[in-house]
Amino acid sequence: MFAHFDPVLLARIQFAFTVSFHIIFPAFSIGLASYLAVLNGLYLWKKDKVYFELFNFWKTIFAVGFGMGVVSGIVMSYQFGTNWSVFADKAGPVVGPLMGYEVLTAFFLEAGFLGVMLFGRDKVGPKLHFFATLMVALGTLISATWILAVNSWMQTPSGFAMNDKGQFIPVDWWAIVFNPSFPYRFVHMVLAAYLTTALVVGAVGAFHLLRHTAPRRAGKMFSMAMGMVAVVAPLQIIAGDQQGLNTLEHQPVKIMAMEGHFDSHPHGAPLILFGIPDQANQRMDYAVEIPKLSSLILKHDLNAPLGGLSSVPRDLQPPVMVVFFTFRLMVALGFAMLGLGLWSLWCRYRDTLYRNRWLHRAAVAMGPAGFVAVLAGWVTTEVGRQPYTVYGHLLTAQSHSPIDAEAVGASLIAFILVYFFVFGAGTFYILRLMGRLPRDPTPEIGDAPLRTTGITPGLPVKTLQTGGSHGH
Repeated sequence: MFAHFDPVLLARIQFAFTVSFHIIFPAFSIGLASYLAVLNGLYLWKKDKVYFELFNFWKTIFAVGFGMGVVSGIVMSYQFGTNWSVFADKAGPVVGPLMGYEVLTAFFLEAGFLGVMLFGRDKVGPKLHFFATLMVALGTLISATWILAVNSWMQTPSGFAMNDKGQFIPVDWWAIVFNPSFPYRFVHMVLAAYLTTALVVGAVGAFHLLRHTAPRRAGKMFSMAMGMVAVVAPLQIIAGDQQGLNTLEHQPVKIMAMEGHFDSHPHGAPLILFGIPDQANQRMDYAVEIPKLSSLILKHDLNAPLGGLSSVPRDLQPPVMVVFFTFRLMVALGFAMLGLGLWSLWCRYRDTLYRNRWLHRAAVAMGPAGFVAVLAGWVTTEVGRQPYTVYGHLLTAQSHSPIDAEAVGASLIAFILVYFFVFGAGTFYILRLMGRLPRDPTPEIGDAPLRTTGITPGLPVKTLQTGGSHGH
């Protein structure tokens, strides 16, 4: 069945498939762990039970997503030995220790405190429980640090030497970990995780506001999430711009593919908003462009020269079609997130944040946008690095294991079937959990007053913030 397929291509598809499933869970758990720490801290500070109720609601969802992230990550590690053994042999002296440090620091930290966070509050007390929540959040960030250090080194390798066997030998670990692209990619990825989580939390809050399920709980999570989107979305656009400048410096061919520039532009390059790349003929068909704007964005000079792919050998060009469109998808979603955040600020200013049903519908529709943007960004980054696994030093065609296409194809089919069944069921269960926000309890003496009849068209925002009087 797969005898006529390229085994390298099948191995790349298999790794792309598994990493696409994997990355959505860490992107969610990084942001959600920090959100849980914030909820726990706010409860200890303000003594408002709504924060603790939201903490209990989201911690179950976090536990399921965290478990699926761990399982999907283990599968990826095995592929280095099965499909990419040559890469593991040549880059192992650098990549292996970094991935080991991720297990020894981040994973052990997360695993050690996760049980306390999920089940130990009554046994260790609220302060130590809060500390455990902070440690889980810190563990997710440390995990992202090591994994992004590995991937960034593959994009902008530094701090190494080559031995007589063609292996990458560490010379300067500081230069390896803090390679030229690492700071930019780390900030960009962490902000992406926070945005992804904020959009999910906001979508769940908006969903329950539309259903009038639990106006105080839903309103609180919706307000926090939209505030996060409003703050982080513009920061992410700035971080993305800075990463683009860094990529132009160290991976200019990737930028050429992202921008769709086949021809060099010695006197200012246009920004191509849309077009259909024709890589075979080295041209952009049906281009819709703004003159010189690409030079202004990338070099802050309208007349700055930018190179084109026609100056690069064909076998060293990445697949332009994929990189060109995934980059535009990521950017479009980023500006949509910015628009949602600004809209929420306007509604907050007009005192209609909890009553604007069109805003709530938009927030629900934008719920998956963070995951799509993360996937689009990773595809842009990884496909744009081609044809290299270690940029400029080790080709992908030289990195795969000497195995037949039938073996890779059969395991790919098996992965597809198992992943869609297992992780599809897990995702369905998470969505069910998100749809089961308990109704606001009847207020008791000492509790903050709240309404239990749902949000009415005339209900002002301050009622949700301070509660209704109920005759008290």
